Amino acid sequence: MALVVPFIDKTCATILPEVQRVLEAHGVIALPTETYYGLAVCPTDEAALRRLVALKGRPPDKPILVLIGHRSQLSELVESIPPAAAFLMDRFWPAPLTIVFPAALGLSPLLTAGTGTVGIRCAPVPHLLRLLAHTGPLTGTSANRSSEPPLDHADAVQRLLGSAVDVILDGGRTPGGSASTIVDARAHPHLLRAGALPTEVVRAALAEQGYTLSS
Repeated sequence: MALVVPFIDKTCATILPEVQRVLEAHGVIALPTETYYGLAVCPTDEAALRRLVALKGRPPDKPILVLIGHRSQLSELVESIPPAAAFLMDRFWPAPLTIVFPAALGLSPLLTAGTGTVGIRCAPVPHLLRLLAHTGPLTGTSANRSSEPPLDHADAVQRLLGSAVDVILDGGRTPGGSASTIVDARAHPHLLRAGALPTEVVRAALAEQGYTLSS
């Protein structure tokens, strides 16, 4: 079973050594986000990505989103920042809004699913942002097997995935509800998934800048 570590130290100092040890060993970490628990590996670690895909039973045509602690971490993940994406980051992040960017050359097809794009979110969870500031970007795909419901507490993650993950950061029950809203913010903003950030709020904000959000 997975090691369970309380995620209550908001400085992250007490958990950081164990988190770094697991990541360096190509490990998988379950951690709380603003909606559900997610599965975190280093997005540039091919061995860890293979473990993650196998754990979830994820179809090869489904990309894996990435969590960042600060927009300065985008440089290793994206080829460019389109104007609409820059606006959405300025207006909303941190928020339950995943923005799709042109992917940096060399990102694993396990991450991008061969789309040439990468979805990235800066989540509104202060101690998660602090952790990511230390670790760098981590994947944030939901902590469940593909086609099964997402999980909102550490006990459920341990029960269903404990034999497949290395560490569970127990931050208590997460809010649940809708998953993050996903917007492809390249040349013409496109809604890929309605979610926790209301579509009309995103549409109205983009309209102020002269963009039309298609769906």
